[in-house]
Amino acid sequence: MSKLRQFPSRGAVRVARMRPVDVLVLLGVVAVFYLVARVGASTDRPFDADRPPVVSTDPGELPYYAARSLLRMFAGLVPAVLFTFVFGTWAARSRRAAKVIVPAVDILQSVPVLTFLSITVTGFIAMFPGSTLGLELASVFAVFTALVWNMAMAFYQSLTTQSKELDEAARLMRLTRWQRFWKVDVPSGMIAQVWNGMISFGAAWFALSASETISVNGRDNGLPGVGSYVAQALDKGEGSRVALAIAVMIVMIVSVNFFFWRPVTAWAERFRTEDCEIAEQPRSWFLNVLRRSTLPALAGRMLHPAGERLDRVMRRALGTSSGRLQHDPVRRRRADIAFYVLCTAAVAAILGKACSYILDNVPVGEVGHAAWLTLITYGRVMILVVFSTLVWVPIGAWIGMNPRVNRIAQPIVQVLASFPSNFLFPLAVVALGASGISLNWGAIALMALGAQWYVLFNVIAGASSIPGDLREAADDLGLRGWLRWKKLILPAVFPSYTTGALTASGGAWNASIPGELVSYGTTTLTAVGIGAYITQATDAGDFARNFLGAVLMSVYVVIINRLLWRRLYRFAQKRCAL
Repeated sequence: MSKLRQFPSRGAVRVARMRPVDVLVLLGVVAVFYLVARVGASTDRPFDADRPPVVSTDPGELPYYAARSLLRMFAGLVPAVLFTFVFGTWAARSRRAAKVIVPAVDILQSVPVLTFLSITVTGFIAMFPGSTLGLELASVFAVFTALVWNMAMAFYQSLTTQSKELDEAARLMRLTRWQRFWKVDVPSGMIAQVWNGMISFGAAWFALSASETISVNGRDNGLPGVGSYVAQALDKGEGSRVALAIAVMIVMIVSVNFFFWRPVTAWAERFRTEDCEIAEQPRSWFLNVLRRSTLPALAGRMLHPAGERLDRVMRRALGTSSGRLQHDPVRRRRADIAFYVLCTAAVAAILGKACSYILDNVPVGEVGHAAWLTLITYGRVMILVVFSTLVWVPIGAWIGMNPRVNRIAQPIVQVLASFPSNFLFPLAVVALGASGISLNWGAIALMALGAQWYVLFNVIAGASSIPGDLREAADDLGLRGWLRWKKLILPAVFPSYTTGALTASGGAWNASIPGELVSYGTTTLTAVGIGAYITQATDAGDFARNFLGAVLMSVYVVIINRLLWRRLYRFAQKRCAL
């Protein structure tokens, strides 16, 4: 009886000890769950293909539209993380799986998202007839594809470059595959994964804004969201409401960085394995609030039994990774030959079907013309990359090597890199119309509005990571001016610059689709290029020409990656690694 009497008093003590920070966190969690349930309940509404939903430009609807857009972003992030963990681990641990997964991801991350958006929209609408859930899933899928490939490759590279000491320790302790994944693989790649996820999330805002409104077969399929709000306001020529939506978008990006990415980045520092601490560690006020609260620890204790049961099941299912099975070399060689034959046959069959579909619906002469249009767009992409290199590499290096300037400039650059550039296209249309400049040249500026910031962001990151002892050594040696750039700064930032230039070129290819055919009110400007070709085919519901444009753009991107960017990556790894 005495023990029974202790429980009420113990519970009373716990209630009495609940601190104000616990109440604040609890209210925040309840508010988030309420908003997700309230907004998510409106995703499944009746849908008539002949009468697509109308998006209002009433400013009072913007908070609701912003919540819908934000929910789609995180709904795409969750499956992207799961895909990253499953297929990244599979490719790193299986030699044959890597032969398929790595080239497939390499090609898919080179394909601009907007080239196949109309195809996926039509497919999801057919899967869920009479419901807006098809449009919602198509938008989430666009966000997923904008996120997942870069994240998967980053996790795969973190596993393949894992230190031998960690691998030997995991084998000596006879960890199961499940234990090794959570105790070794995920922690060792956490910092790189978080930063790549943040960059990919920023790029996905552009895919979201485009997926919320797209014209297929002459019908505008719009979803309630900030992107569709801007598109509707542009059609009506309501510039003030476009500006209001831009302000709301900036608030969304800053809020996500403050409440999600900055806390996650600061939390990931616990997995850093370097001997010395970095001079400027990421800090987060919001993470400090969560750490002072007792509610996260209480939730962890409540979920611990379920986690233990899942751990036991997965350990039995996946088995151990502490040893390697000995295989007969002859049987292994035969299996490899059979595997390569099957893969080659599958690829040949897919290519044959794709070519026959295109040639059955598009004249051969037009295929050559489309290839020429793709070459023109490629010229714009390369001009943009050269311009971004000349302008932003010096500025990014200056920002990155000055910690005080870096703290102020880096959040601004993150907003610029995340902001959907198509929101600014109306201003560009007005400016081009007033100046008389052709969109054939103006499209380069439109593409640069969103793509150039990736060069700046990555150069800042590379310059800020230059070790202090190297800077002191350069000062002691008297390196000044061009000699300092040649011997220290350029080699140090070149790996990060290569990543930024590759990301910028991919963003430019994506931006070419809305950037080569833009309209504001009654004014429509068209440039010569594959982006305008794809946009016109999408508006007309011509899937064959849309598919042709996507294939040609993908072929160009893959060839450029192989001939240029991959070689630059290898050079950076061999000659410029710190």
